[in-house]
Amino acid sequence: MPEKSFVTRSSNQKTRLPAPSLRTIFRAAFISIFVLAWAFDTYNALFDEETYFVCSESNNIYTVDEFDSRVACISVKGSTIFDTGSYDDLIQRSLPRIHSYIPDELSKFLRRTPTVCKIDPSYVVVPGLADAHAHVIEYGFMKQLPLAGTQSLQEILDRIKAYIHEHPEIKNDTTKWIEGMGWDQTKWPTPQFPTASDLEQDPLLKGRPISLSRVDGHAKWVSPRVLELIRELPDHIEGGLIVRDADGLPTGVFVDNAMALIPTPEWTEEKMNQFFDKTMKGALSHGLTSIHNAMTTPQQIQFFKKKAEAGELPNRLYLMGHVSSNEYWGSQIPRLVNYGKQGHLTVKSVKLVADGALGSWGAALLEPYSDKAEDSGLLLTPPEELSALVHQFWKDGFQVNIHCIGDRANHVVLDIFEDIIAQRGGNITEWRPRIEHAQIMTLDDIKRTRRLGVLTSVQPTHATSDMSYAETRLGPERIKGAYAYQSLLQASPNHVLPLGSDFPVESIDPLLGFYAAVARLRFDPEHPDAPGSSPHGSRGWYPEQKLTRAQALKGMTLDAAYASFAENEIGSLSPGKKADFVVLNKDIMTIPVADILKTKVTATVVDGKIVYGCQHVSPFYNSERFFNVDAASNVNGAFKNPTPSFIACSCQQVSYSSTAVALVQ
Repeated sequence: MPEKSFVTRSSNQKTRLPAPSLRTIFRAAFISIFVLAWAFDTYNALFDEETYFVCSESNNIYTVDEFDSRVACISVKGSTIFDTGSYDDLIQRSLPRIHSYIPDELSKFLRRTPTVCKIDPSYVVVPGLADAHAHVIEYGFMKQLPLAGTQSLQEILDRIKAYIHEHPEIKNDTTKWIEGMGWDQTKWPTPQFPTASDLEQDPLLKGRPISLSRVDGHAKWVSPRVLELIRELPDHIEGGLIVRDADGLPTGVFVDNAMALIPTPEWTEEKMNQFFDKTMKGALSHGLTSIHNAMTTPQQIQFFKKKAEAGELPNRLYLMGHVSSNEYWGSQIPRLVNYGKQGHLTVKSVKLVADGALGSWGAALLEPYSDKAEDSGLLLTPPEELSALVHQFWKDGFQVNIHCIGDRANHVVLDIFEDIIAQRGGNITEWRPRIEHAQIMTLDDIKRTRRLGVLTSVQPTHATSDMSYAETRLGPERIKGAYAYQSLLQASPNHVLPLGSDFPVESIDPLLGFYAAVARLRFDPEHPDAPGSSPHGSRGWYPEQKLTRAQALKGMTLDAAYASFAENEIGSLSPGKKADFVVLNKDIMTIPVADILKTKVTATVVDGKIVYGCQHVSPFYNSERFFNVDAASNVNGAFKNPTPSFIACSCQQVSYSSTAVALVQ
């Protein structure tokens, strides 16, 4: 049988080529099928049901990535950020090699377009917000009887009475404890500590055990019944104060370490669950995807550990272990990193306390208070005992975070840190010790933080809450090193300044902290439309200490992540990091300062999954059900079972074309 041949023609000749063998034909067919299958598989893998894009035609996605700080789109694959940039760039970079293998006509049939959600041009996306210093369980506790914002003693008494009437089980049983939090005598017409007898003025309150924590948690005010339960009181408390009258009798206020004398009942797991749920609903609705929980007791650690194992931590928690003892207690604190079903729990640090608070004259100062010459505050832990604790925690590999308000407390702690860093070979990058609050420092000690590389973790709303009385307490010279956030940032070798709120001491809303940091003005919740105020007028209190908006956003995202050893996992919208982000209905980076607090969170996303948001406030065009969580279920704890992925919601598909993010209508 004659051999078949293929013919190619030129203008001058015909050339006969031998026909390919069946083996060659089958091999070519097999390779073609394999390449097509691989290509189709790759497309599907890249644009599967866990992959979606979020895009802004106004480039309103702020990434806090130093190399690409503002982009049009982010792509999310599963729980991580896959890529950032323009829509076309994301598509092209997703499949760079396939185009060379597949003809254009064929690839049109194989291409699977990603799900794209397009935000309103006036909205913005920012990385998930973090609170670098807060108290999760205590916030929920405070919400049961909130006293914050009260302007007089009578207003507090009225709230307690209303609380009793709302709780029949308490009204009908005078032995039930009544606990609340938030009073602040500096806001009252007569700014003096209250007394136990004040809680006997009304017959409804008489004879009841009542314990009310001051707004900063550093003092408690109790009723006469509680004083009876304590019975004998010591003459002196190391690191604490029992406030007494002229006759030496207790007035009913206990400061710092003296609060341990009050026999309040321990919280049950049921109570902690109630408190936790209240806090999480508040946190997620305000865009908090990460919280550093300061002062976490072993009991609370076990509570959070159990939540993590059950997959019931809707955001990330970084716990600072704490035991109220001057004896070493490191063995009581477990080491956990990205623990639990969701990987949301980490425990690798401890919280120590050097002094008290400024509002209760408990902050330890190098010189007496300007408005109380007989007092210089309280060191809650003797320096030598504090030093021994810090050294042992360092040796055992714990990050050490220390509460320091007054300039004496900050000085003592910097001395301890310097001994470890400069004399004993402490590696500052591996250890990352933190001063929590760093509220009042000498100018020399601010410079020393640069030399040592110690992290200062601050709360901008403390400045705006305290500015009405801080200079009276400290005088015109010491105030220069107080609440000095820009100075502390510039002193940081890596320009890291983690920001928090200290909630429930302050509001849980991180945008209030953002506003306080960039404006240094006080917001009046009773008159929300009124302009912010300060002792220095509309320019803000000591305006040279303002942070820029970029600095403030970084402080509550990437800097907070660095302070918890997580800067490679969270803190910016960078490829490879977790897909934690927040959608806001205003551009907080450009709108007038006065409008920042009018901004609302419309969506909070953790691990690429929705944990807060509802159809009634959808931030996306033509996507009424983008968030498959209705308002009612959200209130009832929808965060426990978040929407599996954005695909479950009705985002519209975008055609693959050079028209970028135009939605298919």
